[in-house]
Amino acid sequence: MRAHGEGRQERARAEGRHVPARMNDSAPAGGPTPRPLSARSVVLSLLLGTHPPELPARELVRLVEGFDVGGSTARAALSRMAAAGDLRRTDTGYRLSERLLERQRRQDEAVRPHTRAWEGDWEMVVITATGRGPAERADLRSRLTALRLAELREGVWLRPANLCRPLPTELDRVAERHASRPARPARELAASLWPLDAWSAAGRALLAHVERARRPADRLTAFAAVVRHLLTDPVLPPELLPADWPGAALRDAYAHYQREQSGQVRARGTRT
Repeated sequence: MRAHGEGRQERARAEGRHVPARMNDSAPAGGPTPRPLSARSVVLSLLLGTHPPELPARELVRLVEGFDVGGSTARAALSRMAAAGDLRRTDTGYRLSERLLERQRRQDEAVRPHTRAWEGDWEMVVITATGRGPAERADLRSRLTALRLAELREGVWLRPANLCRPLPTELDRVAERHASRPARPARELAASLWPLDAWSAAGRALLAHVERARRPADRLTAFAAVVRHLLTDPVLPPELLPADWPGAALRDAYAHYQREQSGQVRARGTRT
């Protein structure tokens, strides 16, 4: 039986809301034995990896059938997803809804993060707002985690300033932002903020799982787990990472798989 919290996370993902694992938790996402994907998850995995995220209905059903999902099951899943607002019907098929386009953007950024050379500065966000309810606090925590910040202590979040992305201006309503250079050695601080060894071990296990997977359904399941794991990568400067960090290898493997899948979509399209 699945834990109650896990069920809440799955419902949130179904609604297109961001449900990150806290990067400074002890057990990162992306274990070595990913569970098989449902018909809905197969559809989402295919469209999230397609640019633009739209396919003709007949072609989408054919693609889904290639991952051990029956045609009638695929068509039923598409109808349910359109009714639930996951997909939007077009003249010829389906495309991701607006709320899931944001999920695709996060996935793209996880697979191809934009970084810059690190000069030793850290981003720091200090929460100053008071009187917020549990839901507001949880939402803010989720947003800060999605920005790849880690919590040093209650209300104080930071990370190395090596990402090419601004912090959202709406944070200014609830927090103050600072640039800092902590006195603590940077490698030691990073290791205390993120479970780097655990993330690395899980990543290497996923790479091994990808290598073993042969059937299309197994490969799709494995690479969906790779993407989930990359969403929790803190994307630290190389000098702060443990040896043999698998982040680049995971990204390279997924990029190769994505090109392979895109080629299959184009090939099928020319035969339609």
